[in-house]
Amino acid sequence: MTITPIPRRGALMLGLGAGAAALARPALAQGRFPDKPIRMVVPWSPGGASDILMRALSEQASKRLGQPVIPENRSGAGGILGAQLVSTSRPDGYVLTQTPISIFRYPQMVARPPFDPMKDLTYIAQITGYLFGVAVRADAPWKDFKELLAYAKANPGKINYGTPGSGTSLHITMEQIAAQQGIEWTQVPFRGASENMQSLLAGNTQVCAETSAWGELVQSGQFRLLCVWSGERAKRFPDAPTLKELGIDIVSTSPYGVAGPAGMDPAVVQALETALREGAQDPVHTALLEKYDMAPAFLGSADYTAAARKQYEEDGAMIRRLGLKAS
Repeated sequence: MTITPIPRRGALMLGLGAGAAALARPALAQGRFPDKPIRMVVPWSPGGASDILMRALSEQASKRLGQPVIPENRSGAGGILGAQLVSTSRPDGYVLTQTPISIFRYPQMVARPPFDPMKDLTYIAQITGYLFGVAVRADAPWKDFKELLAYAKANPGKINYGTPGSGTSLHITMEQIAAQQGIEWTQVPFRGASENMQSLLAGNTQVCAETSAWGELVQSGQFRLLCVWSGERAKRFPDAPTLKELGIDIVSTSPYGVAGPAGMDPAVVQALETALREGAQDPVHTALLEKYDMAPAFLGSADYTAAARKQYEEDGAMIRRLGLKAS
């Protein structure tokens, strides 16, 4: 994939020398991209659905780009560490990150945001969205979500629920449910799905709000799935009702994509967008999406940038309305 060099006529007309002209634009725009491996930050712990999907996407993108796209786990802080790292990286296309929805929320929940998602990132492509749900251990006393809500209402503060981090959709939606139902429960943020589910298995938390990473544990009989947050019931778990079916007017499906630093060369963005589009559509990746009950939701750079702006503004309004702060 060759990027056409940018003509230097404008620079020469201004009397700039060849060296100054080279400094005026990314050096990579003058040759082939990529010509070395690309880092893909996965802001979650290894082994969860996000990690597995991003590794598959990176492998497929590597085949299209002709250079390795190497996943790098940086878990913690609700999935924002990738965006934080990328926001201070060179905008040459060699450092990218998965962008969970928490990157639009966390900076609006703290006094000193570590980055500005609207100024510090280049949005390359949206890929898909998660299936979310609430699970408990199979031996838990609550047979359905209504029983859990009734217990939580009668016992304020006694339910500890795990999430993959403050500011994630799991955290936000659980607090929306609490506000609607007039209950009080306590979030326990973890570094990713694996730690969240391990805590539930160990009995350290009573509830796990998580992506469909709980799927195998539900199918093996170790977890009981109480509800899903999608618009329709999940194909693999037809017995689990949606929140709307339970009378809770919430649908929570959290899109994610890939971004790089602000100021990336448009030709590099286009090359990456094309590779990610083709990689996301590869049967290896789509089979994993189906496994985790997730649907393709690809957006190119321009549309993803517009969607990111809308998400940031809507989430900011919700955060201020609920008075949420990161823990």
